[in-house]
Amino acid sequence: MFKNRKTFFRRLGFFLAVLGPGIITGSVDNDAGGITTYSVAGAMYGYNLLWTLIPSFVVLLVIQEMNARMGIVTGKGLADLIRENAGVKITFFIFIGLLIADIGNTTTEFAGVAGSMEVFGISKYISVPIVGFMIWVLVVKGTYKIAERIFLIFSVSLLMYVVSAIMGKPHWGEIGHSIIHPQMEFNSQSLAIIIGIIGTTIAPWMQFYMQSSVIEKGLKMKNYKYTLIDIFVGCLATVVVAFFIIVACASTLHENGIVINEAKDAALALKPLAGAIASQVFAFGLFIASIFSATILPLATAFYVCEAFGFEAGIDKDWDEAKEFYVLYTGILVLSAAIILLPNAPLILISLWSQVINGMLLPVVLVCMILLVNNKKIMGKYVNRPVNNIIGWSAVVVLIALSATLILLPFFK
Repeated sequence: MFKNRKTFFRRLGFFLAVLGPGIITGSVDNDAGGITTYSVAGAMYGYNLLWTLIPSFVVLLVIQEMNARMGIVTGKGLADLIRENAGVKITFFIFIGLLIADIGNTTTEFAGVAGSMEVFGISKYISVPIVGFMIWVLVVKGTYKIAERIFLIFSVSLLMYVVSAIMGKPHWGEIGHSIIHPQMEFNSQSLAIIIGIIGTTIAPWMQFYMQSSVIEKGLKMKNYKYTLIDIFVGCLATVVVAFFIIVACASTLHENGIVINEAKDAALALKPLAGAIASQVFAFGLFIASIFSATILPLATAFYVCEAFGFEAGIDKDWDEAKEFYVLYTGILVLSAAIILLPNAPLILISLWSQVINGMLLPVVLVCMILLVNNKKIMGKYVNRPVNNIIGWSAVVVLIALSATLILLPFFK
């Protein structure tokens, strides 16, 4: 009995040691842009788009596992591998698109900070500069271990959306029916929302962050089964939070015919329908998610751009060792915060379309990933199994088809 207990605690210790990359990467998906997309989906279509979370979960799980395996086996980031195998020219064009999308995504996070704090009566001209400076200090002056612990606390905080949804008194029978027998309008708006849901649940930039964080943590194949648990918990948490955000807005806003354009609108509209506490919980969740993602997103972008072009990167390196990394990180942060502080910035369009662009760029990243993870020269005996390839290539085909339909649909009206 004592031996079994000792084995259990040793295994628990191993798991806690590798804990982080999967849960953090999964949780960052539920950022301000994601919360906005899920809120609009729930308010517009009720429970009808909940079914999209099931295939999103499966694809997310498979892709995250590929990322972690590649990082552990090669000891190299995804951007590094793309540059080595695709060449500098192709890498340049891929990463210019991703960089532009990520500036839009980071801007969305500061929109979330501004909107959530306005619910509590705090001006964006106060909240955005203060939060931006705090984030910069955490990354530039902190260490990976300190940052990771803070990120894990943020991840747990996102579960408050479960509370907000339950206070909205959802109809569980209707939810079950909508998942099993979904009904959906087929038009540009619904397609954009679906691509947005997929794009925010499986964001292109998170693939680079996941692989970099596995390397930063120094994980090996002996840790692989614990890494898988970490990934599974992270993916499950992502989908659970997304589910309850959609449910919260569907059971209150949709049923009362309330139209919203951003997550802040959802928080304000919940007050008369589900009570002040539900509204404040929703707004605080948005604030936490926005800070969390405003830290991780530009960090991931700086990581993969520096990796792609051979510059030093990592928050455990000092400014002189990784000057390009810190300059790029600071630039993305400052530019994104500055856009939010403009008087008439189109924040709603930035929030929604940054997620749609994520969904459109995702196939490019997935194609690169799948080709790399099936290359025996890179992965040796750890190449993909057939089921991983079937799911991965199916996701690429579906996303390309949805994106093409969204672009071409207006021409057939």
